[in-house]
Amino acid sequence: MKNCFLYLLIFTTTLLGVTVAAQPSAQECLDELKAGNKRFVEEKAIHPHSNKARLSLAGKEDQGKYASATIITCSDSRVPVELIFDTGVMDIFVIRVAGNVCNTDEIGSIEYGLAHVNTPILVVLGHTQCGAVTAVTNAIEGHGHILERNIPALVAPIKPAVIKAKKAHPHKHGKELIPYAVEENVWQGIEDLFMKSPSTRKLVNNKKVKVIGAIYDVATGVVKWLSEGKTTKILQDVEKNPAKATNEFAEEKSKITSKKVKVEDKK
Repeated sequence: MKNCFLYLLIFTTTLLGVTVAAQPSAQECLDELKAGNKRFVEEKAIHPHSNKARLSLAGKEDQGKYASATIITCSDSRVPVELIFDTGVMDIFVIRVAGNVCNTDEIGSIEYGLAHVNTPILVVLGHTQCGAVTAVTNAIEGHGHILERNIPALVAPIKPAVIKAKKAHPHKHGKELIPYAVEENVWQGIEDLFMKSPSTRKLVNNKKVKVIGAIYDVATGVVKWLSEGKTTKILQDVEKNPAKATNEFAEEKSKITSKKVKVEDKK
């Protein structure tokens, strides 16, 4: 039985005398995230599903029966996802990466959360004072510095967001520009996801999944929820874009199972 993190009111139906728990809707799960964040901010957290009984359950059950949200957010230590939503073990499927970017690995993880863990909601969660967004903003404004070889490719998806923020707010620079770039980066992540994931677009279009943008304030603990209307607009624009990915599934069977691994005999 899938739940929404916190003793969610279970709506049931009766079929041939058997009571069956209905799967919570995306809106119910979103409401529980909001309620959990409110408890966290007010220092009234109840830390649900964090005891030995829950751990024992995790060792026996599939997460798909319990996880009710997929969340992609930043690796930043100031964004403790389960804590800020007052959730516990098996409640949310979390993807963490610097700058909460949506590149191949992250999008694949999101697809797994939505299509296989079957969570009805995806949250793209940015945060204030994001180091990755700040680094890209500084670089674009001519104040960058040399980075380790793999970092530029990691943060490359943030660049379009910063450019959009600068265009929309031409008189903002440095620290004043960062909050706008952080929000644009959330929208950029959603756009990148829709562009590269036909399965996610299908789930959203069929109203099986809700995609929400949000920004966490590291100084107050408050999650600001962004416009669902803008997510809808981004999806509509992507659907009109001929460059979007169209193959929902991989062209070949899983190479993990189908490809024979040659083991060299070292005797």
